[in-house]
Amino acid sequence: MYRRRCPSGHTREIMSTKKRIALVAHDAQKDEMVKWAERHKSTLAQHELWGTGTTGKRVSDSTGLDITCLLSGPLGGDQQLGAMIAEHRLDILIFFTDPLSALPHDVDVKALLRISTLCQIAVACNEMTGDYILESRLMQA
Repeated sequence: MYRRRCPSGHTREIMSTKKRIALVAHDAQKDEMVKWAERHKSTLAQHELWGTGTTGKRVSDSTGLDITCLLSGPLGGDQQLGAMIAEHRLDILIFFTDPLSALPHDVDVKALLRISTLCQIAVACNEMTGDYILESRLMQA
């Protein structure tokens, strides 16, 4: 079990060996997310997976992984994930962002990244960081 200090100052035991992982990708990054998930299918299959609507469905359809899909990001999915993080129901956020596109729901994205930082959630915003997280020895801790 891994320990994390919460904003309340309390230390909680979190992250069992079965991690709770959210998969999100901006439109221009969805193909990359699908390819990344296909490469890591065997590892991802060992964990509880969540995704925003379109990303979760595309990854699930392509890989056969069991993913609980929430709303599409701009329609509230980012906020749903933020609530799950605040309630300590997610351990890892894999969010492939598109740094070159303006986003109409930029405020939601910033709020999701802010709560992830506040709650000490592991966050990957690109493939390489996602690789590091999934290949970390802490994934088996």
